[in-house]
Amino acid sequence: MTPPILYIDPGTGSMLFSVFIGVVATIFFLLRAAFIRLQLLFSSRKAREKARGDRKKFVIYNEGRQYYNIFLPVLKAFERRQVTVDYLTGDSDDPLLKDNPFRFVRPEYIGSGNAAFARLNLLTADVLLATTPGLDVYQWKRSKNVGHYAHIRHGTGDATLYRMFGLDYFDSVLLTGDYQMEDLRTLEKERGIARKELVTVGCTYLDALAERMREMDAGREANDGREGRGPSEHTYTVLLSPSWGPNGILSRYGEQLLDPLVASGMHIIIRPHPQSRKSEPALLERLEEKYRGEANVEWNYDRDNLACLVRSDIMISDFSSIIFDYLFLCDRPVVYVNADMDTRMCDAGDLDKRLWQFTTLEKCGIELRKEDFPRIGELLRNASDSEELARNRAWAKSQAWMHQGEAGERTAEFMISKEQKGGA
Repeated sequence: MTPPILYIDPGTGSMLFSVFIGVVATIFFLLRAAFIRLQLLFSSRKAREKARGDRKKFVIYNEGRQYYNIFLPVLKAFERRQVTVDYLTGDSDDPLLKDNPFRFVRPEYIGSGNAAFARLNLLTADVLLATTPGLDVYQWKRSKNVGHYAHIRHGTGDATLYRMFGLDYFDSVLLTGDYQMEDLRTLEKERGIARKELVTVGCTYLDALAERMREMDAGREANDGREGRGPSEHTYTVLLSPSWGPNGILSRYGEQLLDPLVASGMHIIIRPHPQSRKSEPALLERLEEKYRGEANVEWNYDRDNLACLVRSDIMISDFSSIIFDYLFLCDRPVVYVNADMDTRMCDAGDLDKRLWQFTTLEKCGIELRKEDFPRIGELLRNASDSEELARNRAWAKSQAWMHQGEAGERTAEFMISKEQKGGA
């Protein structure tokens, strides 16, 4: 009789390995914390006072380098004040680990995934700032030794598009615009949870990108003495920037949209959502192979999207939040397809209303229907950037990106005020 063979598929094996690493890391930090407590228990009064003095005042947790621009203005604000901040990163390629230009920012790699959460769950600090949602919902648990947990928004869209309960258990949420407050208050009331401190600070990463755009413009003027792009040296460029998943335009339409778009002769930059490479690689491989020989098609996977935004004349997207980055930074037309999404797994699913970003996109963008695909080249070239669209873009920008250029300073001020009040 052939003995049974135990088989574990790669996905399950990877998950089990991740769980094993998380358990080991948790045990390590628990033992480390117990050892420190024992040391304090048997140490002198002077040693105990020293240990209390080692408590971190300000901690920023960055789960990945893609969020670096969100924290950069905050780090600069702490540096200007000459106030020390501990920067914990879950990305071994984080820019600050390789080149730290700051004197008062202390970067440290704490591992990724469960290893990072194991460290965070035992953290001792006065104030912690993060973009990561799901505190006290998934692996990330509140540490009894952290005085205040603050979440900072990393997009100008609705604050209710996280997975269920994404922001429920933070002490505060730092918003990009006042409009985001109403829905969070509604959820607090419906769920019977504690009221958070909601503070509008602006959008840190848009401030950072706007500063870089000004530097790029200054560089171009210095190089050629001209502003903008000369009409004879530029091919009309379309940036296709979809979201990911079954409702994203690449997944839903694929060649139905790309065939006539490529045939238009315009230069096409296709920039898939970063999650697409992880969640739908077969789709991207098929589409890349089909259009590999087309001279006017460019696939872009750069971490930084600013160069693509600046180069393009118009954007096509769906419900991706990059639409608002483009509208606010570049002030150019946006064409949208399927400006809606399934919100049942999100906090927004508990709201009896349409989201701000969907209703606003209808005012600021140009809708593209499936029946319009065959003549998409004509529609894009004739896309009217009317005075009404320009006014609506300016209105949306004033609503969603408040305190422009001030977000880093306002965030640092908020964190310092919390520390001075003992985290309350």
